[in-house]
Amino acid sequence: MSPFGVVVHRVLPFDSLRQLFELIVELMGAKIKEKSGGKMELQISGSGKLGGEAAMLDQVQMGSLHMTKSSVAPLEQSVPIMGVFSVPYIFRDAAHYWKVLEGPIGKEVLASTSDALYHGLCFYDSGSRSFYTKDKPILTPADLAGMKIRVMESATAVAMIDALGASPTPMSFSELYTSLSQGTVDGAENNPPSFSSSKHFEVCKHYSLDEHTMVPDIMLVSEKFWAVLTDQERRIVQEAADESSVYQRELWADAVQESLDKVIAAGVEVHHPDKAPFAAMVKQMHDSYQGTPVGDMIARIMKVE
Repeated sequence: MSPFGVVVHRVLPFDSLRQLFELIVELMGAKIKEKSGGKMELQISGSGKLGGEAAMLDQVQMGSLHMTKSSVAPLEQSVPIMGVFSVPYIFRDAAHYWKVLEGPIGKEVLASTSDALYHGLCFYDSGSRSFYTKDKPILTPADLAGMKIRVMESATAVAMIDALGASPTPMSFSELYTSLSQGTVDGAENNPPSFSSSKHFEVCKHYSLDEHTMVPDIMLVSEKFWAVLTDQERRIVQEAADESSVYQRELWADAVQESLDKVIAAGVEVHHPDKAPFAAMVKQMHDSYQGTPVGDMIARIMKVE
């Protein structure tokens, strides 16, 4: 087996999450080196040095970058089945979510990236997204009526907020703190570590854990690069990725608890609304996917016990 180098890029907006994924990628690199007897090495580029997430995905497609970690959300255009993760209330809880991701469906979704010139290695936990707001908690769907809620620039995310009765306001994450402070939007939605590390809790004092979506991150290798690896080299990279995924889930769980403790100490009220009324509100959205690959995938996911 000849030595080779692999370039990895992580796009992480805030120090705590950046540090978390630095640990993950460093572990993956250590495992690759160990398993290959020092013949394989993971070369890591620091966050942002090679561009943003979209630029990294393009470079991995072209083969000029060997590997990147990304949210699955930006892949919706090139890998349409990834849109299933932005559909709300298809996972009952975290146990159901990981049973799907680690089972036949998850493997199928990873494999589906090949048509877009990626090779999906593994999923990473990115938690569940919930609403945080400035002036009142979101305890029922009725509380969202008339509210302007920032969403990712995703058609599925916009449709979700619309189905729940609020006014979706797409904007970049970097603009959100100012928009919340100035009242351009009334609230947003994200996972606890992002809510904490972005300091949005300084403006929004209500965090309602309705956990409407669970959108994982994914580690992708360039399909062009994967094709030149030997079977043994592929096995080594895959095993290292799988082990890094297990470790990342442990770190993520710790980060979630630490984040909730931090925002509570800063005066945020954390609420636990009944999810059933929210799920009922998006049933029509689920039905709109019937007869499509995403609709078929939703049905399969919800049948997993």
